[in-house]
Amino acid sequence: MKTVLIPTDFSKNALHALQYAQELFKCERACFFVLHAYGEEVYGKYKTAVLEGVGKLKEEKREQTEKKLDKLVNSVIGEPPNPLHNFETVAHFDNLIDSINDFVDEMNIDVVIMGTKGETSNRKTTFGSFTIETFKYVKCPVLAIPEDFEYRQPKAILFPTDYLLPYKRRELKLLGDLAGKFKSKIYCLYITDFDELSPRQEDNKLFLEETLANSYLHFETTPVKNKAEVILEQIEQKDAGMLVMLNSRHSFFEDMLYRSTVDLLGLKIKIPFMVMQNIKR
Repeated sequence: MKTVLIPTDFSKNALHALQYAQELFKCERACFFVLHAYGEEVYGKYKTAVLEGVGKLKEEKREQTEKKLDKLVNSVIGEPPNPLHNFETVAHFDNLIDSINDFVDEMNIDVVIMGTKGETSNRKTTFGSFTIETFKYVKCPVLAIPEDFEYRQPKAILFPTDYLLPYKRRELKLLGDLAGKFKSKIYCLYITDFDELSPRQEDNKLFLEETLANSYLHFETTPVKNKAEVILEQIEQKDAGMLVMLNSRHSFFEDMLYRSTVDLLGLKIKIPFMVMQNIKR
């Protein structure tokens, strides 16, 4: 059974991510944990207030959150409900990132699926601040769904990589399972001006091939220019239904997402974006 965590702020985009998750795992057993972290809603109102009022507001927020979560889940279960799917609601008195990480560890979550931004995010950007923080610090794969994306099976998956970082077998298994289920082609894209790989790159590429042996893998190389532009061009050319990257410090992903190219990529990416983590757990 797949274990899937869906954080929600009860926005339209968060609801859309939950509906996408249901479609993505429509034909397999899955347990969906729908989580709302309300710690900042309590602390935000009591930064300068006396502590006596915090306990009361905390209890009120917990009750309100549980009711809203139940209402949300009831609205998406469907008639008749999918017999392969289970839903559980989680109300946490904590900040979002710590709440997600604690629950990922506790329930051994396979993937976090969320909207690209919440209710209060800047409408001119694709990725809200909470989504960026989740990409950076959560310990399991994170799949972000753009608010206007209409569900379709990802027949082509674009996976830009420089082969410099070792991959985690569990992370690649998730990618392989998705690709195998939809018979998707995985395009491993290396943006470089060099013809040869180093021994470390060769080893990592071989591990990738062995772990994804049952997938339709394609290895491609393209000359260096603006990386965001290259990725956007490849998404269009291959009609990719999902973009996948690996997150680690000083990685290709970090260079892509957190530096000068983030604005271009963030404004124009219109497909689900999965960030795999290079972290032991």
